[in-house]
Amino acid sequence: MAASATCGADTGSVGSVAAVAARNNNVTSFQRKGHKTCGTDGGGSRLVSIAGTRPSVRNGQLLVSTGLPALDQLLGGGLAVGTVLLIEEDKYNIYSPLLFKYFLAEGIISGHTLLVASAKEDPADILQELPAPLLDENCKKEFDEDVCNNKIPESSIKMKIAWRYQLLPKMEAGPVSSSRFGHYYDLSKRIPQQLIEASKYHGFFLPEKLSTAFKEEPCSLTPGYRKLLHFIQNIIYEEGFDGFNCQKKQKNILRIGIQNLGSPLWGDDVCCTEKCDNSHSLTKFLYILRGLLRLSLSVCIITMPSHLIQNKAMIVRVTNLSDVVIGLESFIGSERETNPLYKDYHGLIHIRQIPRLNNLICDVSDVKDLAFKLKRKLFTIERLHLPPDLSDTVSRSSKQDLAESAKLLGPGCGIMAGGKKHLDF
Repeated sequence: MAASATCGADTGSVGSVAAVAARNNNVTSFQRKGHKTCGTDGGGSRLVSIAGTRPSVRNGQLLVSTGLPALDQLLGGGLAVGTVLLIEEDKYNIYSPLLFKYFLAEGIISGHTLLVASAKEDPADILQELPAPLLDENCKKEFDEDVCNNKIPESSIKMKIAWRYQLLPKMEAGPVSSSRFGHYYDLSKRIPQQLIEASKYHGFFLPEKLSTAFKEEPCSLTPGYRKLLHFIQNIIYEEGFDGFNCQKKQKNILRIGIQNLGSPLWGDDVCCTEKCDNSHSLTKFLYILRGLLRLSLSVCIITMPSHLIQNKAMIVRVTNLSDVVIGLESFIGSERETNPLYKDYHGLIHIRQIPRLNNLICDVSDVKDLAFKLKRKLFTIERLHLPPDLSDTVSRSSKQDLAESAKLLGPGCGIMAGGKKHLDF
């Protein structure tokens, strides 16, 4: 369902042709000119530019970067304002926090306001652990250094990949300028303290909030969820992120990050038993949250331990109440960790759901089989491909593993193996 029309959040709602204005400005009738709305300038001819955003070239929706350019590409250019990105945590919660920190770091670099909510870590401590940005020349030098350390000789790649796969379009793998949409980050370094001090953020640490007095209301939500919703609502209205008062304040984006939602730390028991007492608490929270986002210049990322949720029907409802759903599957503790076929990867990434925004169909990426790898400085998303052919020296057991893996991955695995492996651009 398309997001509702808001001030700048839904750029697809810009109006039709104004004939009188067209004649006064010497433009033809074929040049479309929108009415004056929230998020447009005085002439109503173009959208006011908000730092760190860009309109989608497909549906006109206002987009922000997730902090990982490869993920932006898979989502159709970025994350739409007014939507919820749900990250299904990996089993040991090692890699999902990286995506969470990328999202927050991108907000600081873009000048956006942050709202960080957690029941486990103090939001101030989370900000101190954000990765440092790689900009311009430093970015290219660091990127090339990290890639070269893990690069396979080009001649070797051409020997393994069929010639017809090499004709597929290649993805841009290098870093981009700091003035463009999205940035790269160095995981081996921390973001400069002066950038954190210059940014504007709001922290919600559940243990501290529960210790304060709060008016009890007859509601199916847990106390933690109620306090968080009130906190988010107050920030949206007080800081002017709601789309009703166009003259209230200068337009900016509110980035909301919620960590480990649905875990017992939030007072929810969906991860403890199949028949929980607060079965509707989580779904009601997501329903209200998405309503707040639709009416504001806000975007939210949520990490959730979905592998611990006992009731599978609950997972389906949570997915339906989210806009974008991405699952991380780590190889740690599984048979694939020692399987030589997956030695170049650390896990799989699943794009489970992409929203339909101002379209009848969703913007589905052509790449189906994806894997991720954590390098010394970069978290990269790559096309997963298996060896197309095996020599006589490979053991029979490895051949059987390859056949079984090929069945699990599906036919798209070999097709998408052409060109460069890295999706980052």
